[in-house]
Amino acid sequence: MSAGEKAKAKTEQVVGKAVRKTAHAMGKETTAAKGAALETRGRARGAKEKAKGRFGH
Repeated sequence: MSAGEKAKAKTEQVVGKAVRKTAHAMGKETTAAKGAALETRGRARGAKEKAKGRFGH
């Protein structure tokens, strides 16, 4: 897993979680959904990079 991609994945997860929780607390469900999507995208990116690392690509 490259360091750059790993950082992107972790950043997306952290930012998405922060956006989701803040927006949910403020009652902005549309923005909360966007934050959840960002968090999920970060998790998917991390999983993809881990899989690439396991197979030596």
